[in-house]
Amino acid sequence: MTTKAKISGKTIMEMVRGFQPACVVIAGADLDVFTILHARPMGAARLAAKIRGDARAITILLDALAALGMLAKGPGAKPVYRVPAAVAGVLADKGARCMLGMVRHQGNCLRLWGQLGSVARSGKPAARRPSVRGADGDLDSFIRAMHEVSSPMAEPLIDSLGPLKFTHLLDLGGASGTWTIPFLRRNPGTRATIFDRPDVIPMARGTIKKAGLAGRVNFVAGDYHSGVMPQGPDLAWVSAIVHQNSRAQNRAMFSRVFAALPPGGRILIRDIVVDASRTRPVGAALFAVNMLTATSGGSTFTFNEIRDDLTAAGFVKVKLLRRGEIMDSLISAIVPAA
Repeated sequence: MTTKAKISGKTIMEMVRGFQPACVVIAGADLDVFTILHARPMGAARLAAKIRGDARAITILLDALAALGMLAKGPGAKPVYRVPAAVAGVLADKGARCMLGMVRHQGNCLRLWGQLGSVARSGKPAARRPSVRGADGDLDSFIRAMHEVSSPMAEPLIDSLGPLKFTHLLDLGGASGTWTIPFLRRNPGTRATIFDRPDVIPMARGTIKKAGLAGRVNFVAGDYHSGVMPQGPDLAWVSAIVHQNSRAQNRAMFSRVFAALPPGGRILIRDIVVDASRTRPVGAALFAVNMLTATSGGSTFTFNEIRDDLTAAGFVKVKLLRRGEIMDSLISAIVPAA
C-alpha cells in the first residue's frame, strides 16, 4: 500500500476540522444571507430582524463569514456587511455561477455524515433531519443542486456521444430536465418523456418550458422502483441513479427499462464507476460513504458489476464509453434485435 503524501498529526487535524468552515458557509446559504446582503448591505441587527434570527447569533455567524472572506465587514461600532462580487456570483440567488442549491444540499449531506459512526455500526442509513428550510425546501435544494452540477457538463457530455439514432428519449428520474434539453437540441425531430416523482414534475415542466421545448416533451409521474415504465422510447437515459440503489434494485430497474425498450433499443448510464480496488477515484470511494449514510443499499459500483447487472436484465453489447473522475462515466448497452 502506498500513499501520495506523508500523513502527519497536522494533516489529520486539518481534515477533521474541515467541517467548521463548511458549516459556517452552509448556514449562511440556508439563511439566504448572501442573497439578502448582496441586494442590500446592512448591519447584523437589521439582518437578524429581517430573517427573524437572534442578533448575537447572527453577529457571530457574520463575523465568521467575514473571517473566511465570504463577507466584507465595514468599520465602526455598527458595521455593515456586504458580499464580495465573486462570492455573490456563486452564493447569491440568481448569481451568474450560482451553486446555492448544491451548497444547501451539502448541508443536508453533512447532517447525515455526522452520524457515520452509528451508520457504520448498524448498517442502516442515518436519520434525516430537515434544515431550517424544511423538507420541501430541502427537496428543492436537491433538484436545484442536480441542475447546477449537471448543467456545465450536460452539453459537452452529450456532444461527446456523437450522432445518436433514436426517436424518443426516456429520461429516467429526469428531475428538472437538465439532460433532456441537450439531447433534444442536438437531435432535431426527436422527442422525450421525463419520468420522475410527482413532486418533481412541476419543476421539470418549468425548465422545459423555459428552454422552448415543451411541445417535444411528455411528463409522466411515477416510481422507477415499481410499476411499468413509459412505453414507446427507444433510448433510455439513466443518469445518476445507479449509485442510489443496491445491485438487486438495479437489476430490477434495468429489467423494467429493458421491457420498455423495443428490440435494438439502447440504454445509456451516467454515473460514478469505481475501480476494482474501490479506492479510486478517491471521490468515488467517498461518494460510496455518502450513499451509505443516505440509502439502504446504494454505493459506487465497478464496471464489471454494472455490466453483469445489465446482462442479467437481458441487455447485450455492454460497453464503458467513458471513465470519468466525477459522475461522468458513461456505459452503453443494447436490447437484442428481434
